[in-house]
Amino acid sequence: MNTSSSSSTRGLLLQNAPFFSRSSYDVAIIGGGIVGLASARELSLRHSNLSFIILEKENELALHQSGHNSGVIHSGIYYTPGSLKARLCVRGADLSYKYFDKKGIPYKRCGKLIVAVEQEEIPRLKALYEKGIKNNVRDLRLIDSKEIREREPYCRGLMALDSPYTGIVDWRLAALTYAKDFQEMGGKVVTEFEAINIKISTESREGSEEGMKYPIIMKSSQGAEVRCRYVLTCGGLYSDRLSQISGCSPEPRIVPFRGDYLILKPEKHYLVKGNIYPVPDPKFPFLGVHFTPRMDGSIWLGPNAVLAFKREGYQLYDFNLRDFADALSFRGLHKLVYRNITYGIGEMYRSLIISAQVKLLQKYIPELSSSDVLRGPSGVRAQALDRNGNLVDDFVFDGGPGELGSRVLHVRNAPSPAATSSLAIGEMIAEEVQKRFEL
Repeated sequence: MNTSSSSSTRGLLLQNAPFFSRSSYDVAIIGGGIVGLASARELSLRHSNLSFIILEKENELALHQSGHNSGVIHSGIYYTPGSLKARLCVRGADLSYKYFDKKGIPYKRCGKLIVAVEQEEIPRLKALYEKGIKNNVRDLRLIDSKEIREREPYCRGLMALDSPYTGIVDWRLAALTYAKDFQEMGGKVVTEFEAINIKISTESREGSEEGMKYPIIMKSSQGAEVRCRYVLTCGGLYSDRLSQISGCSPEPRIVPFRGDYLILKPEKHYLVKGNIYPVPDPKFPFLGVHFTPRMDGSIWLGPNAVLAFKREGYQLYDFNLRDFADALSFRGLHKLVYRNITYGIGEMYRSLIISAQVKLLQKYIPELSSSDVLRGPSGVRAQALDRNGNLVDDFVFDGGPGELGSRVLHVRNAPSPAATSSLAIGEMIAEEVQKRFEL
């Protein structure tokens, strides 16, 4: 456990789009979330002779998915053995703990129990254990109801999978530390640059040396302009739109799902010691509610998963007409809803009625009551969907036709647990960039 305070983000210099001087770079990274920052950091480590710039549309970095998440350091239990997600999560967790120790980033290795409360869940729990062992997850073991009580005195269950390597951290702090590393290696970070156009310069090669060396022009909504040789986009909730404005495929489509948390009142914190998770049900598209301690001492319960009416809509009534119309017009969403209509209605009901969400949580901690919780924060998940209504569950990279398409790499989907895997994802993306662009 590392609980020392950290000053790792001091000295992080952000420049607003209208006020930065140099405008030509070898590689531009669009998106200042944890995946974009980890990738920019890794590219700078590997290519110290090249110039890099991060372009972020907000006035701060890591404000959305990177700053609205559970804060869990996952160990790699859930994923198909041998899959990219499994390998990246296991390596990412190892890299993360080493990085946190090196940089003095506070974390707690508080562990996780995945708890079976019904007999029918036990075979699935045992299958999870086998997956975890094949994925080389550290220190996994199956425990009985007595050992559950020893680990979590107020938790009830028939059997649980104990993952002591699971931890918690402030992932936004980690992301900002990546940004500081990037800047210390000479990288530029520019905020308030919302890219609305990416195109190849129309200047003749004979007429402009700048156009020859830096043929890509990116324009912001405020009129700022950046030139570069290559572009990497890590747009999260806007990854499909960034692809479209560069002439690449609109699919997979991003459909935003909001997850609402409850917060356990401080006087009830004794009920929960570490992470308590359900056994995933393959009939449902999302994991289900769980108990999550936080680095600030609070304990979050949830989340649910409901369609958000705005891509950055963290409140129940947040609405954006374009985002709403994009989601509803996509046939893939129609198919997903049709297949999960009962589950979806239940999630919407539980988002409105606290007691309904608490009822699910009481399966694990019966002593919990509705009076023990308050409404908490929400996050929005950038869920990639294909046209058949399937959740895209693996990494998707995309370029496009022509000269522009050959100079752009879009990270279309970086699925959960992207924060845990971020340093490993950065390595993978840096290799992909090097291979595609021959840096």
